[in-house]
Amino acid sequence: MIPFSLWHLCFAMDILQNQIIQFLYFIVALVVTLTAHEASHALVAYYLGDPTAKIHGRLTLNPIAHLDPIGSLLFLLTQTVGWGKPVPVNSANFKSPVRDSALTALAGPVSNFILAFAVALPLKYLGTYLPDAINLLFWMVFHVSVLLGVFNLFPFPPLDGSKVLGLFMPRKFYNAYDNYLNNGVKYFVAIILVDVFILRSLFGFSFLGYLMQNLSNAISAVLLLGT
Repeated sequence: MIPFSLWHLCFAMDILQNQIIQFLYFIVALVVTLTAHEASHALVAYYLGDPTAKIHGRLTLNPIAHLDPIGSLLFLLTQTVGWGKPVPVNSANFKSPVRDSALTALAGPVSNFILAFAVALPLKYLGTYLPDAINLLFWMVFHVSVLLGVFNLFPFPPLDGSKVLGLFMPRKFYNAYDNYLNNGVKYFVAIILVDVFILRSLFGFSFLGYLMQNLSNAISAVLLLGT
């Protein structure tokens, strides 16, 4: 018979091992989803006439080219907020700069939702036949893909949603909006820092996390329903 204290130690070690495995899977899922997201920006920009991303080595599925140290670390810490290295785009190469910039930006979140849908198919129809490790990895990719797609649709620079919103901006306001795109990053970073590190510490509540969780749950339900 295992002594009571030793049993607790074994139980704790088992929990720790599971947490480490889940964290490693989360890292793999993060790398896969960020790579798909940023490579999709580069691909659509190139298709629409801008070779800038290709020239800078971003038209690739090599994760090293797309991972942003700060954005990746923040995603690991919060498991909610994060981003990849911005893909360089020269809108002057587009036939329709406003429209094509918006399409290039939209490609990132769309790629995440497509990836989530793709892994949801085997989970739904083959889940009982797949090894537990594959099931866990696919669920992690699904979860991170949806979170990353939702987060990047927020209309704050440098997130993709800010450029997509520009497509619907009346022309007479576009110069002012373009100025917002160029100078709004510092305000959004401040919002993230306050939300993640101050609100959560003081009140145990993250507004961005709450909003993202509800939006992600809604989109996840739609994606799973569509499989």
